[in-house]
Amino acid sequence: MTGPFSATKDGVLVAVHVQPRASRPGLGPVVADASGGAVLKARVGAAPTDGQANAALCELIAKELGVPKSRVRIERGETSRHKQVHVAGAPEALLAKLAALAG
Repeated sequence: MTGPFSATKDGVLVAVHVQPRASRPGLGPVVADASGGAVLKARVGAAPTDGQANAALCELIAKELGVPKSRVRIERGETSRHKQVHVAGAPEALLAKLAALAG
């Protein structure tokens, strides 16, 4: 199982599995997906309609990593529970914060 985080030249990519309509929003732990790859589990309270869950996911990640919401965007998987999220910033600092969240 490979890790869900990878550094890019301007930030990090995070493989995420989103659970919409969760009673308690939060990030973590890292779990294995159906194909055996590692993903960061994310729980959001929003419903998966009209992009509400995607917006809630970006807001949650930004809050947990201490970055502005404008630095978080969904790269791939906007209509899926499995997403790839890009977070702009210093890769080393973001990877350290993500590793602490991964639990």
